[in-house]
Order: sequence, then C-alpha cells, then structure tokens
Amino acid sequence: MISTWLDGLRPSAGLSPAQERVFETVKRNQQLASYSDVAAIAARAGVDKSTVVRCAQRLGFRGWPTLQHELRARYLLEISTEQTLEQHHRETDGVVHDAVRHDMENLRLALETVDRDDAERAVAALGEAEHLLVLGQGSFAGPATVFAHLAATMGYRAQLESRGGPHLATAVSALGPGDVVLLVNPWRPMRELLAAARAARSAGARVVSISDLDRGPVAQVSDVPLIVPSEGVSFFQSVTAITAVVYGLLAGMQASRPEQTRAALQGVQRAWRAMDTYDDGPRGGASGG
Repeated sequence: MISTWLDGLRPSAGLSPAQERVFETVKRNQQLASYSDVAAIAARAGVDKSTVVRCAQRLGFRGWPTLQHELRARYLLEISTEQTLEQHHRETDGVVHDAVRHDMENLRLALETVDRDDAERAVAALGEAEHLLVLGQGSFAGPATVFAHLAATMGYRAQLESRGGPHLATAVSALGPGDVVLLVNPWRPMRELLAAARAARSAGARVVSISDLDRGPVAQVSDVPLIVPSEGVSFFQSVTAITAVVYGLLAGMQASRPEQTRAALQGVQRAWRAMDTYDDGPRGGASGG
C-alpha cells in the first residue's frame, strides 16, 4: 500500500509542522498527488512551493518531480489494467500527438530520475562485462532486443533471453564473476526475473536494471538501478524513455571499447556484403533517380 510505503519514508528526526501538512496531504490524496504539480500540492496543504520541495527532499528524493514519479508508478501498480485504461481515457482529437507529447515529458523527467552517477556506473559495468545477459519480456523485450543486438554488433558477447522458464534458467546457470545482467523490467516486477537477478548475483555476476520504481523490488535486486519513466497514454507502458537510456548506455560502451567496436563493425559490414543483406539499389554506377 502507498500509505505504508510513505510511512516508511518518514525520517526518524521527524518533519517540520509545514512539511507534516504536505506529507499528510500527499498521503490522503494519493491520486491527486500522483498527477498534480508542486503548486497544486502547496495550495492543498496551505504552504508555499518551497516547503513541498523540502518535504520531498526530507523523504529522500531530489525534489517533487522524483517523488511524484514514484507515487505515480506505485499508484498505477495498485489498480487493474482496465482501471489504468480508464485513468487515461479522455476526449482528444489528436491521440498520436498526445502520445508524442507524453513521451517528451517522460524523456524530460528521465533527466531527473536517472541518477548521473548510477548511469556512469552502469556504463562502466556493462563495458567491462565478459558476457552480457539481457533480460526483458513482453513489450519490454523491445528495448532489451535493441540493446542485445547493438551490443553484439559492437563485438560484445551479448545474449538476449526473453522467453523465461527453462530458457531463462539455462541462461542464468552459465553466469559467473565478470558477467553482467541487464534487466529491463518497469511497471509490475516479474517473479522469475527477480529470481534470475538474485541467482545471477549469487553466482558472482553483477546486475544493472532499468525499472520505474526507485525503491521497488527490481532496484533492490540490482547492483546498479536506473529509474526511468514508463507510463503510456493508454493501458500499456511506454518504452520510449527506456529506449533512449539504452542508446545512451550503448554509446558509453562504444566509447569504452573503440578499437573492438571498429573491428566488429568492419566484420559486420563484410557479412552484410557477403550475404547481400540490404537492397541498396543498382551497383557499379550511379543509382537511378
């Protein structure tokens, strides 16, 4: 429950009277707090906006946006898929543009929720990996597939496992010290992926995760958790901000192994030519116009 989670954030030294009003306002108005800006919360609590920010910081967050993101993610976890659809239902004459605008906001918020030091730690861990096991299921297999494919293109020993069950168990059983798991699991944590992360760490591998809860189960089983917004405009989650973070990780990995990447890309391009992979139009002269 969100109320129990909030109570667990209360600092042992307590809150100031004004901050206590903010805390109780958030606790009593969880749906409102998960949507409203700092001015609305301040008005409801009868305090100024800076008090809302200081309260969020006292609870362990960088500010109101990161606390609100955590509230929103937890609120969506507690309602059904049908209720999620109802939450997002609205009259609109441009749903595609709504989706683009929503993801632009997700990308903006990711600049606040993704800790810069954790991002650098993630790049370092992935760049040093002897073997990379990439885990993602359902729609989250999308960014996991992008990562595994491009990491392999750069010469990393990267393996995608999106099937679960015995396939997942076999992949995890091969892990050891020097290996790294990239776990992509926002929204509702998947039991077998959490178990896989624990097993990987027990075997000496490190776990880098992408989820949308700063203090959620996925972050807790990770060596380096990255927190990325994933709310979509309908009943489904969005992977746009997650994919942007994946591209950033890959760029960092390329920079850490430039010679390996160059040699691997040359090999891939030779294979493209040998297999006639791409239809690039007429060859041996100017292309038709």
